[in-house]
Amino acid sequence: MKLAEALQLRSDLMHRLQQLDDRLSDSAKVQEGLEPPENPEELLQEQDQCYAELESLIARINLTNSRTRVEGKTLTELLARRDILAKRIESLRSVCSAALDLSMRQTRTEIRWIATVDVRGLRKQIDQMSAELRTLDTAIQSANWRIELK
Repeated sequence: MKLAEALQLRSDLMHRLQQLDDRLSDSAKVQEGLEPPENPEELLQEQDQCYAELESLIARINLTNSRTRVEGKTLTELLARRDILAKRIESLRSVCSAALDLSMRQTRTEIRWIATVDVRGLRKQIDQMSAELRTLDTAIQSANWRIELK
């Protein structure tokens, strides 16, 4: 199985577990004299099986990521870099947005707001990081379709 297929299976299992949680909540209690819509014991057994499968799959994905090298780094390192780049970009965009939210004064006596950061410089930095993020993400996605799950 390719790593990309394992990642899709992981996503499917997580979605399935969310559905089981919802179904269990719906069946956890009923009005006296009524039957639950589904057997909670069967749902709990199915949930346990899904969790066991997910645990095994996550361990294999993590093992594969830590042992696979792409462009001189492990996939784990590349994934960490991708996550941090995305967070930094989000943070800098938030700073730019706050700096540009300068309320217009209605009269001369109202408080005047000024930006304290170089928005142009931050946007240039965001553009550079965004380009790196796209390149990195492409390399990761490509590797996911080439690499066999360990």
